[in-house]
Amino acid sequence: MVFGADTYRLFGHFLASIDANPEAGDPWLTRMLSMPATVVSNTLEEPLTLPNASVASGDAVDIVARLKKDSGVPLRSHGSLSLNRALLAAGLVDRIDVTIFPVITGLTGGNPIFRDAGDFDLELIDARTLDGNTQELVYRPALHG
Repeated sequence: MVFGADTYRLFGHFLASIDANPEAGDPWLTRMLSMPATVVSNTLEEPLTLPNASVASGDAVDIVARLKKDSGVPLRSHGSLSLNRALLAAGLVDRIDVTIFPVITGLTGGNPIFRDAGDFDLELIDARTLDGNTQELVYRPALHG
């Protein structure tokens, strides 16, 4: 797992609520917490509250390029919008998983995930329905041009 500092801080608040209410956890969260994690940050310091997490300071693109080269398994990033936009622009993103929830948040929505991300063509490589309404789509991005 790779996180930016802001997303890591949000997960810290979420994990504190899970500790207070353990039945709120699920297998996905347990699996995610068992994975090694790198938090790309020039402000956070160790020790971190997330198990198996370490801080990497410096340029996010350089850090993730090195991790991608050295890792025997694919890297995952959850959230971390500005980090993911930088990685997408650098050509380091192999897949984009998009989950579509049947809700429109035109007035209350906060941060469009691809704002200022550049132009990319997306090749659909997998799709499935998670329940009667929610769709999970997996794309391979390529710089538009």
